[in-house]
Amino acid sequence: MGVITATRTPKGSEAWRQASGVISLKRMPPLLTARNVSHRFGSVTALADVSIDVPAGRAVALVGESGSGKTTLLRCFNRLVEPLHGEVRVGDKDVRAQPAVMLRRGIGYVQQHGGLLPHWRVLRNVALVPMLREMPDATDAARSALDLVGLPASDFGDRFPHELSGGQRQRVALARSIAARPGVILLDEPFGALDAISRAELQESFDAMRRDLSVTTLLVTHDLAEAGRLADEVVVMRAGRIEQQGTMRTLISAPATEYVARLIERARAGLEALQL
Repeated sequence: MGVITATRTPKGSEAWRQASGVISLKRMPPLLTARNVSHRFGSVTALADVSIDVPAGRAVALVGESGSGKTTLLRCFNRLVEPLHGEVRVGDKDVRAQPAVMLRRGIGYVQQHGGLLPHWRVLRNVALVPMLREMPDATDAARSALDLVGLPASDFGDRFPHELSGGQRQRVALARSIAARPGVILLDEPFGALDAISRAELQESFDAMRRDLSVTTLLVTHDLAEAGRLADEVVVMRAGRIEQQGTMRTLISAPATEYVARLIERARAGLEALQL
C-alpha cells in the first residue's frame, strides 16, 4: 500500500479558499451588452438604437451632457429602466429573462449620493446584499469590502452614515456594491457631489480596487477627465445616440464628430493633466 503524502495548501490562496468554502472577491466577471436599444419618456427620446459592449473585467465610461441618455442606458442593465426596443444582456443572459430583484442583487450599484440607509450602522449597510442573498459569511464579506475601500470595520463599522464625511459615505457605498462579490458594478456619477480633494482620493481608490477585483464596470459621468482617468474606453453620448466610442487617446487624436471635438476642447485642461 503506497504512502499518501499530504500537501499543505497555503492559507489565503485560491485553493485554500475553495477547500474551506470561502469565496474569493477576485473573479472573472461577465460582460455587458446592449443591442439596438431604444427608449422614450413620453415624447422625449432617451435612447435611439444604441449598441455597446463592455468586455469582461474592463471599465467603460458613458459621458455626455444632461439628457444625453447615459443614465437611462446604465439603468437598462439592472432593469431600473425597461427599454421599449432592443436587447440587454449581462453575461449570456437577457436581463428580462431574470427576476428584477434577483438580477439587482447580483449587480453592484452606486448612486451619486450613495443611498445608504441612515438608521443602519455602516457594517449593516455594507452587509445588506450579502444578507439578502443569504450568504453564510455576510458579515465577513462586509468587513472585507470595507477594508478594500480603506474604512476598517473596527474603526467605522459601528458608525451611522451621518457620522461620516461625504467621501467616507461614498466609500461605504462602494463597499456595499462589492460586498456580495458581483461580477458587474454600475456607477451613476458616484463622485460628482464630492469636493475636489475627496473626489481625487476616491477615484484613485476605486481605480485600484476595480483593477484588483477584475470587475466589469460601467460608469456614468459628465466629467471627461474623470472618464479618461477611470475607464479603459469612453462612450460619448448626445441626444440618446452614441457619437463615438473608443479609448481616450483615440477621442483626442481622432474625434469622430464636431460635438466630440468641442467636448475634448472644453475639457482640455483636465485631460492634459492625464498626460495622454
